[in-house]
Amino acid sequence: MNNPIFIGHGSPMNIIAQNQYTKFLTDYALSIPQPKAVVVISAHWQTNGTFITGDSNPEQIFDFYGFPDELYNIKYTPQGLPELAEFITKNNTNIQIDYDRGIDHAGWSIMQHMYPAQNIPLLQMSLDINKSEQQHFLLGQELIKFLDKDILFIGSGNIIHNLRQRSAKPLEWAIEADNWFKDKINNYSIDKLINYKLHLNNYQQAIPTDEHYLPLLYILGMKQEHQGIKTIYEEIQDGNISMRSFEID
Repeated sequence: MNNPIFIGHGSPMNIIAQNQYTKFLTDYALSIPQPKAVVVISAHWQTNGTFITGDSNPEQIFDFYGFPDELYNIKYTPQGLPELAEFITKNNTNIQIDYDRGIDHAGWSIMQHMYPAQNIPLLQMSLDINKSEQQHFLLGQELIKFLDKDILFIGSGNIIHNLRQRSAKPLEWAIEADNWFKDKINNYSIDKLINYKLHLNNYQQAIPTDEHYLPLLYILGMKQEHQGIKTIYEEIQDGNISMRSFEID
C-alpha cells in the first residue's frame, strides 16, 4: 500500500532546476513501493463539482506564463488510466469524470522528477469551488477506501503561497507561519488546520487564496487512526513559498 503524501510544488522553475528539492523528489520516489497509478489532487484545477481525469492519453498542460523557453520544451506525457477513474467514480458518486481535461503542472512538474521514465499512469482530481474546508477534508476521508489498490495519492500545492511578496531569503512572517503549520500538522490539530482562518494570525498573508492550501486537507483526511504523520521535506523558496511536504505514515 502506498501512503498518501502532500508535496509542495513551488515555482515552475523547479521543473528544470537541480536543487535539494528536486533531489528529494527523485530520492523519495525510489524509497517507496512503485504505485500502480498516481492521483494528484491539484491546486491548479478548480471546478464546479469534483472531477477526475479520464483520458487514456491526457494532454500536458503548460498552465504558466513568462518563463524561459526551456520549460515549455519539457515533455511529460504518461498514460492515464480510465478504468481507475471509472472505479473511483462508481464507488464515490460525488466525483465525476472529465474525459477531456489534461494534466497541469501541479501534477507533471513533480512527477517528472519522481518518475522520469513516464511509466506510471497519472490522473488528477479537481477542487470543487463550492466546498468548505471541512467538506474537502471529508472527501479526503472517503478516498481512504482506495488506498489498498496500490494508488499513490498526492496533494500538490503549497501550505504558504503568496506570490506578491518575494525575497531572496525567507521572510520572518513566512517562517513563523510555516512553523505554525509544522506544529499543527505534527500534532494532527485538525480543527485548527481546517479552520485556520480562526486560529492563524494574519492568515491572509500566508494564504491570500486557498487553492494551494486545500490539497493539504485531502491528505490529512486520508490519515487513519493507527497512522502518524512524517515530514519528508521542508524549505521556504522565493522568500515565502513553503515547500513543506509530508507523508501519512
